[in-house]
Amino acid sequence: QVQLVESGGGLVQAGGSLRLSCAASGSIVRINDMGWYHQAPGKQRELVASITSGGSTNYVPSVKGRFIISRDNAKNAVYLQMNSLKPEDTAVYYCSADVLSRSTWSYMSYWGQGTQVTVSS
Repeated sequence: QVQLVESGGGLVQAGGSLRLSCAASGSIVRINDMGWYHQAPGKQRELVASITSGGSTNYVPSVKGRFIISRDNAKNAVYLQMNSLKPEDTAVYYCSADVLSRSTWSYMSYWGQGTQVTVSS
């Protein structure tokens, strides 16, 4: 079993910052790509940023220059530093990880439970 637990969401004014954290635990052998997604009410879940095990990053254009994704491989954790937040960033944020676990001995994608980010204007 693998679990991903997010933390760090909340309410912030436009222009403010938040830092999201996500820690994976369980029978983990290795984690490849990790990422953050968001889902606004009535919309599909979308990728925000991703990071490979080697540290290569990818961002959607709307957050480039404002958000920074990072990871700590020793802690099986991924982070999202969100700066210059805008009301349109309001959504539930989910972390995801491609994990090789001892229970399956194959890579599977796991998701966290989500954390709400609300940006007021």
